[in-house]
Amino acid sequence: MGVLRVTLLFGSAAVALALILAPAADRYAKSHVVGGDGIDYMATGSIGQSGSYTIRRSVLQKSGAVCIILADGRRSGDC
Repeated sequence: MGVLRVTLLFGSAAVALALILAPAADRYAKSHVVGGDGIDYMATGSIGQSGSYTIRRSVLQKSGAVCIILADGRRSGDC
């Protein structure tokens, strides 16, 4: 019976600690993140090739294989 009481005591203490520390850690993490003021610092770019193209990938091809079809019908890559 004593083991059960000790287990319940430590279990309830762990739950109480988790309920107190989780929100505090969340507030701390949000205030110490770069751009924590709601700004997303995602960088974007573009490729230098003009025109349109289609990228095709197939589950039947090997991993990472890509087929690029240009607007004039030329193909490159693993087509």
